[in-house]
Amino acid sequence: MRIAHISATPLALAFKEPYHWAGRVDFGATVVLVEVETDAGITGVGESTAASQAEGTVGALQGAVAHSFVGESVFDIERLLMRARYLGGFNHTPWFANLVLAGLEMALWDVIGKASGRPVYQLLGGAVRDQVDYFGFPQGDAAEELAEDARALAEAGYSVIYMKVGRGEATDLRNVAAVREAIGDLRLRLDANGAWTVPEAIHMIGRLARFEPEWIEQPTAPLSIAALRQVKESVGVPVAADQSVFTLHDVYEICRQRAADAIVLSPHETGGLLAFRKAAAVAEAAGVPICLHGQSVSSITDAAQHHVALSIPNLTEGNQIMHQLLVEDLVSAPDLTPHHGVLGMLDTAGLGIELDRDAIARAAELYEGDERYHGV
Repeated sequence: MRIAHISATPLALAFKEPYHWAGRVDFGATVVLVEVETDAGITGVGESTAASQAEGTVGALQGAVAHSFVGESVFDIERLLMRARYLGGFNHTPWFANLVLAGLEMALWDVIGKASGRPVYQLLGGAVRDQVDYFGFPQGDAAEELAEDARALAEAGYSVIYMKVGRGEATDLRNVAAVREAIGDLRLRLDANGAWTVPEAIHMIGRLARFEPEWIEQPTAPLSIAALRQVKESVGVPVAADQSVFTLHDVYEICRQRAADAIVLSPHETGGLLAFRKAAAVAEAAGVPICLHGQSVSSITDAAQHHVALSIPNLTEGNQIMHQLLVEDLVSAPDLTPHHGVLGMLDTAGLGIELDRDAIARAAELYEGDERYHGV
């Protein structure tokens, strides 16, 4: 079975409410729908994140990469992605390459799964668990809004609650105090998104420690592993690496330097499901758990990530899922809403999703008509 055509369509995803974090406030996100058509009449779907402007992702996929893939076997995923990195001019931009190619790799797995009549997780080595635990992610700006949402998530059965910090000392302390009171003794994770310098991180973690966070995610700027390690060695609260980790080399360095107690990572950041499994294996060898990172995506990605999560031995509880933030999803089935914080097996062939073509058309129209999404 060979590749006949690859298409890439930029789509805008509006959020139900403003998404507040240390970097800015987001009102939506841009993704790229990737579809791989084969000479056997089977089409696979995937989703790439736009990184910056979607045109860059679309251009990279539909340029030399797509042309070089036509006529190639869909089963040669490893060889094709190695070739794509070379032909796509990604030698000096490995992080961007991963974000671009992840959706293409997802689509290839979807094709193979559909052709074999097997769910993707079975093609990745099989399930090591029958469900994946996800965290509750309260939304809002003011402490009262966050606390109300956190309380609802706790009542819905989520055992881990995750929230953003790095928005200023007074704001952080007020918000975390409110959420901690709302959720009682449930596990609480805090994510600074690299907002702090080393001294600021040590100070803020000291102030936040009384709320008993399970870990502080990415307290310092992404490019300095040394800074992350310095914070880890200076505080009594576990530290997780997120934006400091994209490639296998990043995972190795975090583990080698003992710079984090956990690694938060997504298949988009690693460049696909297979690369994510490799990254998890590197961390497993170092005794470091992997937490599934969610970016601003639809259920296309959330389904793909769920498949690989089922196959990872060193996966944490409390992983991230993001499609619930959207005004409208791109998938009509299955329903990927966690129940009591968990999702079970997906046993339909391939990724097991059905696209909502009307929703996709509206998302494409929104992207074309609203310039705000052209820089997301």
